[in-house]
Amino acid sequence: MSLMGSLYVGTSGLQTSQNALNTTAHNLSNIDTIGYTRQQVQLSTRNYLKLSTDPNSVANKQTGLGVIYSRVKQVRDAFLDQTFRKESGRSMFYEVSTQVLEEVEGQLGEMNGEAFQTTITDFWKSIQELAKHPANSVNQGLFVQRASEFVERAGTVYKGLASYQDNLNMQIKQQVDKINAYGKQLLELNDKIRSIEAGGIEKANDLRDARNQILDELAELTNITYGENIYGSVYVQIEGVDFVKGDNCYEIGMDVDPKTGFYTPFWPQNAKHRILEDGSKEYIIDGAEVFNFDRDISSDLDTDIGGLKAMVLARGDHRADYTDIEGDYDSVSQSVLMNVQAEFDQLIHSVVTKVNSILAEAAGVQTGDLQLADGTVLKNASYCEVDKDGYMRGEDGSPIQLFTKAGTDGYRKVTAKVETLDADGNGTGVFEEKEYWVYNEEDPAQGDSLYSIKNIEISQELMQKPSMLGFRLKDGSEDQATADALKNAFTEEEYTLNPNVKKKTTFVDYYSDLVAQVGNSGYVFRSIYQNQEATVEAADSARQQVVGVSSDEELSNMIRFQNAYNASSRYINVISEMLEHVINTLGI
Repeated sequence: MSLMGSLYVGTSGLQTSQNALNTTAHNLSNIDTIGYTRQQVQLSTRNYLKLSTDPNSVANKQTGLGVIYSRVKQVRDAFLDQTFRKESGRSMFYEVSTQVLEEVEGQLGEMNGEAFQTTITDFWKSIQELAKHPANSVNQGLFVQRASEFVERAGTVYKGLASYQDNLNMQIKQQVDKINAYGKQLLELNDKIRSIEAGGIEKANDLRDARNQILDELAELTNITYGENIYGSVYVQIEGVDFVKGDNCYEIGMDVDPKTGFYTPFWPQNAKHRILEDGSKEYIIDGAEVFNFDRDISSDLDTDIGGLKAMVLARGDHRADYTDIEGDYDSVSQSVLMNVQAEFDQLIHSVVTKVNSILAEAAGVQTGDLQLADGTVLKNASYCEVDKDGYMRGEDGSPIQLFTKAGTDGYRKVTAKVETLDADGNGTGVFEEKEYWVYNEEDPAQGDSLYSIKNIEISQELMQKPSMLGFRLKDGSEDQATADALKNAFTEEEYTLNPNVKKKTTFVDYYSDLVAQVGNSGYVFRSIYQNQEATVEAADSARQQVVGVSSDEELSNMIRFQNAYNASSRYINVISEMLEHVINTLGI
């Protein structure tokens, strides 16, 4: 090779070393940057210059033209990325679940500094005092007052749970908006990366770092699968459905329940719709929901991944009440808030209906078939004759109810045909019409007919005049039997939290069991979350060993590339001195 040609070899060394030093400096300057991936320089030889070819020799005669800075690559491990993202998504699922249970524990355990358990105990104590002296007006007043506190504070607990549902609902909307924004950013980054890497030489490593960071954050929110096509564009699926593909981002839609205002994430491209008069679309989201809760939540099935799914699951799809336990309990069992709402409402419903039934029995309410004046027969109805002067009756002659419904009446007045009896109590065949009060049965299809937390209140008559209870029979004696029945109602072990629990408990212990159940569930979720955190940290540590920047290693590379730069510089100086000597010598 000529001396002039040798200068190119030295120049290539200078250029390559300078670029390598720039890459090293870039690594060091981003050592604390979140999401940054260590960049590594790859060097290769330039094409060789052939001087001659000889078939009989081992190799042709050729000379090198120097070194070339071929590319700067990101040092990543696809397997570690996939493991980290999957485990971080699972960790976020249990983190959200743990936070929800801790909030529910707070709602149940404390209410303006006073535990609801105290309210139940106070009500129970008032009944015990009433059983000692039933006809005492002070005991009757205390009984009604404690019942009022019971209803008021139960409503406060339920409203707190409902309020937290609304809070989760807004978080769900925010998370979906964030996911859609990430989808748009991925499209923008795909376009920029393709344009930069189209020449096949330069790599858009910093943009790829930004894209990988978005994938990390998406993986925490929901279960994603992803990959990169031959053009360098990433594609993403959420819960097995295309989210980012090609030049499109299929945004997640939000269906709003008109009754509760709850948001349900769904895929517009998979939902049926019809065009309204104003040109807007009305979607039918059945089968197009983002999350399928028909499958059990399990790590084996990979159905426990993503914070957004945990939020939707914990919030549920409606305000639950005791009818959800009596009906399709599986529909609420997996939702933390709906399960607690239903079990708590079941406690209130059981207390309310039991107390009312004891007072109704004292008022003479009986159960049987009743034929109305129009010929209609009410099967197995609870009824009693209108008697304004009767025992345990209100001013209108209806049976006294301590707990009433805000939406509908507890009893309705009807006219029935009743056969008259002779002196021996035998039917005479003669019918006469009488007025009766008939109990309005609860209908799950009509919310205002239920004795539910959302619909109960204390009788205004009793609030104004507790002495209406009387607890004194027509013969002037105290009604000890009714008072004892109220007392026994709180000691009977006849109630279970839900169909999956076999242990029977009393009213007082029911709430304790409910709180214990929430605490145990919280402990389980907290343990899983802590274990999952350790798994994520291990995966992240392994990943950081690959992608993380080591200051010691980079400083070592800096010294290496600096020495290479100096060597190239000295090489050029030597060639320059040789050229100068040759020129000066030939010129003499």
